[in-house]
Formats: sequence, structure tokens, C-alpha cells
Amino acid sequence: MGFTVGDALLVAMPVVILVALIWGLTAAFKPRNTGLSDAERYQRELAARSAAHQAAQVQAATAARARIDASTRPSQNAQQQSQQDSQSRATLQAQLGTGSGVGQAGYNSSILPNGQLNPQFALQLQGMVRSGQKIQAIKLLRHETHSDLLTAKNYIDRL
Repeated sequence: MGFTVGDALLVAMPVVILVALIWGLTAAFKPRNTGLSDAERYQRELAARSAAHQAAQVQAATAARARIDASTRPSQNAQQQSQQDSQSRATLQAQLGTGSGVGQAGYNSSILPNGQLNPQFALQLQGMVRSGQKIQAIKLLRHETHSDLLTAKNYIDRL
């Protein structure tokens, strides 16, 4: 008796069907790809670029503010600061020693006739700000010039 092609097909066909069924089941139950889709990847890249852009803008704004502060604030030179502090102390002592004594150029007021602050008074305010007495400087400026709180605060902040 011989082995025919039909017999081979009868044996091979169920084996092929069984292999196909096993492959289909493993493909169906195989865990799905948990990677990021293109849309999710784009959103994450966009968020990262946005955060980097915001950080760069904050850094640029901070640098610009530092440049503005450096150009508007008095010099931080220690020798100049100590000279200004000693001048303001001498002025304060002279004013306290003479009561309502005569100030610079014969004026006894903190405001000169042209509407500007007496330079010695300005130095006194500056010394107070540098020594951490900002609120007292604002009070003194308001008392001497009869200005409103916002104007006095803005002036002291610029010292």
C-alpha cells in the first residue's frame, strides 16, 4: 500500500490549520504596543518647546531688569557708599545740632526754591534706604515734602 498525496494532505491540512489557529490566538492576545502615537509625541515635543521658550523669556526679562536696575541705581562701589553715608550722617548731625539749622546754600528746607529736593536731604534718604530703613525714609520724605504715599514710595524705590 502506498502513501498517496491525498494521505499527505489529510495529515498536513489539520497541522496547517492548527498552526494558523495558534498564530492567530497569540497575535490576538499579544500585548498592544504601548508606545506613543504621533499625536502624543507631537504634543509632548510642543510642551517641551513651549517650556523652553518660556524659560528663555523669563531669563531675558530678568537680564533686562538687571540692566535697567544697574543703570538706574546708584553705584554699588563700597568707597562711594561709605562717603555718601558719612556725608548723610554729617548732614543729619548738623541739622540735629542746630535745630532748624540752615541747610545748603542758605535754605533750611528739604525742598529748594526751584522745586527740587535739597541734595543733602536726598543723600540722607539714600543712606536710610541703603541701611534698610526704607519705610522711615518714605515717612520722612512725605513729612518734608507733603507728598502722597505713592509718589514718595516711587521716589524711594528709585534710589
